[in-house]
Amino acid sequence: MNQFPLVSLVKIKRARNFFFSQGTVPDGLVPEFIVRSWQRSVINGVSAEDESQEFPRLDIQELGVVKEENLDLLSYSLPVMESLYEHIIQTSSKVLLSDASGVVLHAFGDPDCHGKSRKVSLLPGGIWSEGIRGTNAIGTALVEREPVVVHSAEHFIASNHFLTCSAAPIFDPFGRMLGVLDVSGYGRVHQQHTMALVRISVQQIENRIFSSGFEHDLVLQFHIRPEFLGTMYEGIIVFRQDGRFLAANHTAFQYLELDQHQAEFHTFSSLFNVPLTAVFGQPGQFPRPVQELHTCTGITIFCRSKTRLIATSNQTLGLERQAVSAVASSGSAERKPLLENLELGDSVMRKIISRTRKILEHDIPVLLEGESGTGKEIFARAMHNSSSHHKGPFVALNCAALPEGLIESELFGYQEGAFTGAKRKGYSGKIRQADGGTLFLDEIGDMPLSFQARLLRVLQERAVSPLGGSESYQVHFALICATNRVMREEVDAGRFREDLYYRLNGMLVTLPSLRQRNDRLELARSIIHSLATPGRPISLSPQVIKVFESHPWPGNIRQMHSVLRTAVALLGYGNEITEEHFPEDFLEQGILKNVRQGISRRGRATTLIAIEGTSLEQIEKIVIEEAVRESRGNITAAARKLGICRSTLYRKMQMTS
Repeated sequence: MNQFPLVSLVKIKRARNFFFSQGTVPDGLVPEFIVRSWQRSVINGVSAEDESQEFPRLDIQELGVVKEENLDLLSYSLPVMESLYEHIIQTSSKVLLSDASGVVLHAFGDPDCHGKSRKVSLLPGGIWSEGIRGTNAIGTALVEREPVVVHSAEHFIASNHFLTCSAAPIFDPFGRMLGVLDVSGYGRVHQQHTMALVRISVQQIENRIFSSGFEHDLVLQFHIRPEFLGTMYEGIIVFRQDGRFLAANHTAFQYLELDQHQAEFHTFSSLFNVPLTAVFGQPGQFPRPVQELHTCTGITIFCRSKTRLIATSNQTLGLERQAVSAVASSGSAERKPLLENLELGDSVMRKIISRTRKILEHDIPVLLEGESGTGKEIFARAMHNSSSHHKGPFVALNCAALPEGLIESELFGYQEGAFTGAKRKGYSGKIRQADGGTLFLDEIGDMPLSFQARLLRVLQERAVSPLGGSESYQVHFALICATNRVMREEVDAGRFREDLYYRLNGMLVTLPSLRQRNDRLELARSIIHSLATPGRPISLSPQVIKVFESHPWPGNIRQMHSVLRTAVALLGYGNEITEEHFPEDFLEQGILKNVRQGISRRGRATTLIAIEGTSLEQIEKIVIEEAVRESRGNITAAARKLGICRSTLYRKMQMTS
């Protein structure tokens, strides 16, 4: 998860100087997601210093269309935005809501910040996708899919350096991104607690969306502490009438220690080890009685059902059995990927998989390095499923997702009464849970130094003692760690213990980025197969194939999975995915790459002139006009030549006319 302390301006300026002069940034100057975003901004051809450039903005009619498309998001968000604005009033700040493409739908703001806001289009209709604006909180939150703070000169474009912006993405119950909530203000008066307010507000919006739907589905509200039931902090999970998992909010995933992918293979009974009727077959009095349940992973929750079963008990039992059977048959192959399933034709991946197979049964720890989104956890799960440890559990812990004070208890466990708020009967901890299976420590480079010595001791002794206890428990597991950092550099910088590094690094596996792989189309087809219903053939149009082959893929496999999931959803009952089924910001990444290629084809002299004296919008206009001229006015052919859909080309022609 992205961390967002406000970095000093001196450090940010040093980082920018390093980045623009050497193409790299020393560790610790700015957050890693800022560096990734700067790199994407360069790839997208965004100009960092051109103060005269004008950015596209939707007119009233176009904005009206986009608002109509996002009417539900607006209705759920506006009351929460008003409440949020009351907390930041008179701080020279604005509350903004954007859609999933970065278009600002609505804004509340202090009068004294209207002037500069209008200058940079921080208003309804302004487009803040990262492909157009470079690093900014709205656009970067859309790409990273996590909350971000972008402070002052962390913004890629110089004209935005007066801002500090805190943004968090908004997801629907099925994990689809709906938009972004943002607070933007003058950097000098930015409040440290703003990010917390934004995240709480997003949680409120997402819970409002949950509360409005699922009229005939089975809604379970829960928390690990009963006093938090009915508050914004409760988890919400939804099941179909047959007991199959349907949806959950972020809090539910956090407490159940599941992600969207894992939850899709569960039914109510497999998750809680009791039949549906135990909770949803209760009489219909309100408020519902609070019940205590235990998950299949040993977590105790306190819950209340919001809806009731429609079917009778016998019908329900039959439906549950059918649901369990359907989940097992349709998900078994996808749920347990093997190493051979990951070999799709790329020579580098083939070599990595071959080397990894040879060490699976030799108790050698593996360190996975690679950019964010390259599939490190999928690779780790495939290793687990391909080894003799597959009969045991696969236990994952993201070392960057937990506050420093919780990592120790999550990893090593604790005895009953070890500290205030500890669970009754204590907690075994991830290390003991992994006994006989595989322990996967993701983002290991973010583990605090203070805990690294204890982890080293556990790995050496193969024994762990929970907090507050004196008893030691022997454990045996396969160890896989992952990071998007270069761990050797972390050791040299003193941020990671050298002795622990050598204990973790029995074999180093560096996964290639998606843009480096030559099996992108095979990977895309594999993802589509996993997303489609069994037996349904879905193909990619020739134009989409061309887009996929040339796209820069800054978000790697995670980005490909995200855009294909959206495309399959928009496809409806069709069988061919076309460019019309992809988000605008994804297509804009492709057109900006084609714009640069088009400039190169016009010759070195034109390229130098464009770089030195022409804005990105003017360059884009030149290349669009040339494509239309070469296609003799055929807009469909011109769009195909540029690698974008026809509607995108029409919109860009209107903006540049």
